[in-house]
Formats: sequence, structure tokens, C-alpha cells
Amino acid sequence: MAALRYVALGDSYTIGTAVDPAERWPERLAAALGPGAGIGAGISLVANLGVDGYTSADLIREELPALAALAPGFVTVLIGVNDVVQGVGNPTYEANVVAILDVVLSHVPASRVVTIAIPDYTVTPSGADYGDPGAQHDGIVANNASMARLAGERGIAFVDIFDISLEAAVDRTLVADDGLHPSGIQYGRWLERIVPVVARSLASGNGD
Repeated sequence: MAALRYVALGDSYTIGTAVDPAERWPERLAAALGPGAGIGAGISLVANLGVDGYTSADLIREELPALAALAPGFVTVLIGVNDVVQGVGNPTYEANVVAILDVVLSHVPASRVVTIAIPDYTVTPSGADYGDPGAQHDGIVANNASMARLAGERGIAFVDIFDISLEAAVDRTLVADDGLHPSGIQYGRWLERIVPVVARSLASGNGD
């Protein structure tokens, strides 16, 4: 059985801005659960489509159209922080998430999709450069609640790493050298939660 073709959708947190490619969580997820992991067929990363600065609308316009040619068997979605930064309201974000998840589900079953929470960048050294920290924090919380609910309604897993990101307020090893994005250390902490969820999915057989 061939490994599932893995496509990662998202923004800077998916493409791993300010860390080495080997420290990005999608690449490390594929390494942990590749064909030799002994969990189903495993996954093989065929495309990390994350782009620094992308909003949910950008993902719809630029990333979703690539799915047909990539023929994914497994997809992750992490999007929404730039909606907050750019002042996109939560109702618009919700509508975009519905569009994103429904298109993804036209390519893969719900058991082959995992969504990831948006981390809270406001606690980083450069966080205040991107708007009022209190308001931005509230926007991230609202968008995470929307993603969790909308994913759950579709039988899609949601992995919450928000609390890990908050630890960057006191543990600067969790922040990359740019003072804003997660470090490889923080992404490693995320993977402690993401890997088991994906492993259960891969062990479930052929999906829905």
C-alpha cells in the first residue's frame, strides 16, 4: 500500500517562517509517520503550500486550487492569524473556513484531515508590533473556537496548541530568532499533540 500523499495548507506557521526547513512541523510530522513508521501506509509530504502572511481568503484563492493536481490522501489546515492581523471579522473568517473545509472534504474523507489551532503571537517580543495585544489575543481565541467547532461538525480533528504558544511569554526558547514566530523547539511541542492524532487516523484503515 502506497503512503498517503500529504499536503499542508496554511500560512507562516505551516511554512515555518524563521526556522530551518527541517524544523517545520509538517516536515517533521511526515518524518515521524512516514511509510516506515508501521502505522498504516504512513504519509509522504508532497507539498507544503503555506505562505507567510496568507489569510483564509488567500488560502482559498491560491492553495485550494492546487489540491486537484496534488491528489492528496491526507491534509492539514492551520489558518487564521493573518485574518486577525488584517482586521478580517470572525463572521468572514467562519465563512472562509466553511469553504476551505468543504473543498478539502471533496478530496479526502474527514478522517484524513487534521486542523491545528492558531498560536498566540501576542506574547512574543515582537507581538505588539501587529496591533493591540489584548484585541489580537481575543481575535485569535475567537477564530480558534470557530475552527474547532466547524471542524468538529464535519468530523474533522482539531489539535489545540494554543496553551503551548502562551508559554512563550516566559520561555523565549519557544520563539524563533525573528522574535515573532515559533521556534523549532515550540514546533516540537506541537508535534507531541499532533502526531498521536494523525497516528490514530492512519491506523483507522481506509478512512470514511
